[in-house]
Order: sequence, then structure tokens, then C-alpha cells
Amino acid sequence: MVFMLASYVEGYIPWFHVVHYISVRVVAGMLTSLFLSLLFGDAFIAYSKKLFTTKARPFTPESHKKKDNIPSMGGVFILSVVLATMLIWCDLSKVDVLLSVITLIGFGFIGFLDDLYKAIEQKGLHSKTKFRLQLLVGLGVACAIVFLKHPSTEVCVPFFKNIHPHLGLFYIPWVVFLLVGVSNAVNLTDGLDGLAIGGLITNFSVYSVIAYLAGHFAFAHYLHIPFAASSEMAVIGAILVGASLGFLWFNAHPAQIFMGDVGSLSLGAMLALMAIITQQELLLVVSGGLFVLETLSVIAQLTCWRLYRKKIFRMAPIHHHFELQGWSESKITMRFNIISVVLCLLALISLKMR
Repeated sequence: MVFMLASYVEGYIPWFHVVHYISVRVVAGMLTSLFLSLLFGDAFIAYSKKLFTTKARPFTPESHKKKDNIPSMGGVFILSVVLATMLIWCDLSKVDVLLSVITLIGFGFIGFLDDLYKAIEQKGLHSKTKFRLQLLVGLGVACAIVFLKHPSTEVCVPFFKNIHPHLGLFYIPWVVFLLVGVSNAVNLTDGLDGLAIGGLITNFSVYSVIAYLAGHFAFAHYLHIPFAASSEMAVIGAILVGASLGFLWFNAHPAQIFMGDVGSLSLGAMLALMAIITQQELLLVVSGGLFVLETLSVIAQLTCWRLYRKKIFRMAPIHHHFELQGWSESKITMRFNIISVVLCLLALISLKMR
């Protein structure tokens, strides 16, 4: 809205042309979403206490019983802030904006249904139904990327500048796998106050930087990364960072609100979309190592139990294992987020180490 308004106003107010600079809109978008989150956060929490409270998740430590009746649809608030800020600062004519809206709303709707069922019936969607809906939405997003953006099917391999395998016909299944996989990985990580949102903040920051670099020909050429019209993703990523920081203000231990599946699924899918658009999907294994670790801990636990009737961890995902080891929730969150910061810095360094 402001971007389009600038085209008409800059003739009368010359300095207004700065709105066309990506860097200006990146900072403005992040600050706007942060400000909106802080401004309306308390009101949303007060209102949602009447509608969205649920019981603590099953298969969690007994200490989590104290989290009963805390509002659990904070993702609705995050998405509202993100979409409103995108309307203000993004170039609405760009395909990346449309793809982002489709991804956020599509996966957010699945999470909303799951959270709503939990609030009403104390039981979410059946796992198979939820997974099929994710596949359906993921396929829709993948087809939209192919027909609207006509992307390259190359995939960059971290630390190697000359290895760019082409996926060809496997591109759509690859996109669906990433969208569904990352959204579920974030969902598994969302088990402690501030844990998932902290990892998302660092990853959104990294991919905002990558999107900006990939959208600048000189930087892209210098770093040997694919040049792509992805600069608008830098603005969207910054908006997500601001909204996530605002949510963390209320989600930090002891949490006043949880993001729920509506938040974890949509934000996880959005992180995957940023990786797809910038053609740095495999870099998610590095920057998103926290989410990978949490997912692998669940897979390993289930596999070992089914094969040998033995547990590797006291409880999975792995953050619950450390809880049962006697670590405080805030200590686990802080240490895991430090790990996430280190991995994200390593991911950024890898762009030069090629």
C-alpha cells in the first residue's frame, strides 16, 4: 500500500521515493510488525482466554500441567500482524507476495482446524487427515510456484559453488516435501516457552539476508549464488522477524500465550518457501539444525521402540528429555536458541566458503 502510494506521492514529496528501496522497507516492515504485536498483544491475549484455551499437550512431562488454560492460538495473532504489515510495506504486484499469502493462509488454516478441535473436543485432527491436508496445500503451493514464478529447478549444495543438481520432474514433489517437512519440524519443536519462535527468528533473519543478496546481481555474482528476483522475500522475512519478536515478548517463559499449530505449521511452511524461492533449500539443514535435531529425535525414538521396545531418550522430542533430566525450561530454551544462532551464522558463512 505504502509502496504503491509512493509512486503517486514522490512527485510532490521527493524524499518519499526512499520507500522504493528494499533496505528501507525491510527495516520499516520489521519495526511495524514488532510495534503492532506489542500494541495489540495484551488485548488479543485477554480476548483469546475466553475462546482458545486448551489442555497441555499429551505425552509431555507432568510439569506441563501448569500450562493448562493458557491461550493456544497465538498463531492467529502472528498471521494477522504479518498479513497486515505485508499489505502496508510489500509490493503487492510481486508473485512472491501472493505465494507467501497462499502458504501462510493454507497451512495456517490446517493448524487452525487442529487447534479448534482441541479447544472444543480436547482432541485435534486425526494425524492422517492432518497430513493429507498438508500434502494437498503443499501441492497447491508447489503448482502455484511452477505456474506463477517459473522457477529454476536447480538446487544449491552448501559449501560447493559448482554443484547445482537439476530436479526436473521431481521439483514439485521436492517442494511439497520441504513445505510439509519443515512445517512439521517446527510443530515438533514448539513444546517449550519461546523455543520454536526463537529458532524461527534466527532462520527468518538468515533467509531475509539471503533473499536480499540473491536479488542483487552484483552480490549474487560475487557469492556464486543464483540470481533471482527474490528481493521482496527480504521484506517479507523481515516482517516475519518483527512479528516473531513481538510474539516472543508474550511467549517467553512463563508464556502468556502459545502459537499453536496455526502458528507452527504456517511459519514453518513459510520458512521452507523462503528457502525454495532463494534456491537454498539444502542450507536449511544447517541453519535449521535445531528443527532437524528435534525431528530426528522423534524418528529415532519411534524407530527404536518399534524395533526393540527400547527408548533412546526419556521422552521425545529431545527438549523433553532434558526436562526430565532436571534442566529448567528456560535453560533448555536459551541453550537451544544459542545453538540455533551458531548454526545460522555458519549457514551465512557457507555462502562465502565455496
